[in-house]
Amino acid sequence: MATPLDVALPATGPALVAHAAGDLRIDEVPLPRPAAHEAVVEVLYGGICGSDLHYWLHGAAGESILKAPLVLGHEISGTVVRQAADGSGPQAGTAVAVHPATPGPGDARYPADRPNLSPGCTYLGSAARYPHKDGAFSRYVTLPVRMLRPLPDSIDLRTAALIEPASVAWHAVSRAGDVRGKTALVIGSGPIGALAVAVLKRAGAAHITAVDLHPKPLEIATAVGADQVINAADTEAIAAVEADVVIESSGNHHGLASAIRGAVRGGTVVMVGLLPTGMQPVPISLAITRELQLLGSFRFNDEIDDVIAALADGSLHIEPVITHEFPLADALHAFEVAKDSTSSGKVLLSFGDAGQAQ
Repeated sequence: MATPLDVALPATGPALVAHAAGDLRIDEVPLPRPAAHEAVVEVLYGGICGSDLHYWLHGAAGESILKAPLVLGHEISGTVVRQAADGSGPQAGTAVAVHPATPGPGDARYPADRPNLSPGCTYLGSAARYPHKDGAFSRYVTLPVRMLRPLPDSIDLRTAALIEPASVAWHAVSRAGDVRGKTALVIGSGPIGALAVAVLKRAGAAHITAVDLHPKPLEIATAVGADQVINAADTEAIAAVEADVVIESSGNHHGLASAIRGAVRGGTVVMVGLLPTGMQPVPISLAITRELQLLGSFRFNDEIDDVIAALADGSLHIEPVITHEFPLADALHAFEVAKDSTSSGKVLLSFGDAGQAQ
């Protein structure tokens, strides 16, 4: 009888590859031969992230510039089809989510207990370093077992595609400390903002206000736990919130200005939205005179395990964040939909048999 290590796998498989700005292709890519500590995962769902959109639209995500074709994707769920040869990690047939980071040292110091800040860290689907680190928008991927998180049967793989961005949101909320009984304000209700609302709700925030320019993101934020919504253009209403905790997830200086103005004196502003490189025109004097705590938040560490546990016990409600699903064959259309924040939340690609054109 064949063992999991004997399962026949194709030499190549379809993958979504960014070649340059505006040049997104479905290519046949080779399946890397797994090392002893690596498993092969059949990807079933992948969520389109803002960084994926930037590589497609601009050929760069911030200062990470495409210098060669890059397989996109780091928000994935799937099933192990070949266990690692050394016997470690999940067995074949196990449903998994993926922690896409590989921490690594570099030429700058960082706290040992915060590997997300390690200067040598790489991330699936990132052009931050060269050679680039290919992502996982592929039918099959070879991954080290330390990246794999087994999923209980109570979590369906479609929802599991949100585990990575939900971990980003969980880390951001955790940066603010204990939020139980506190008022919270979320600026920017795209997928990360909406997931932050869901995490705040689970963490016991007393009242959550979500802000965005468009009705659809505010509708999603309400579905996952926002008590009140405000249009981002109503700066007076935002300032009147006086929130104990503000999560800034818009990623622009207007949103950060609103976050500072919407925080109560002595409050905390967590900045998870990645602003463009360079100087930003924000009312920092208010942060000083109101003694606000401005905290950065970047990716996550072990919060992925907390997210999985909360999804498993039903205490974290995030399904409404998913608004669209497309087969891999329709990836370009999926990216067009994902870039339109007025009508979409998290857009998923499906990679299994359902990922083929019908």
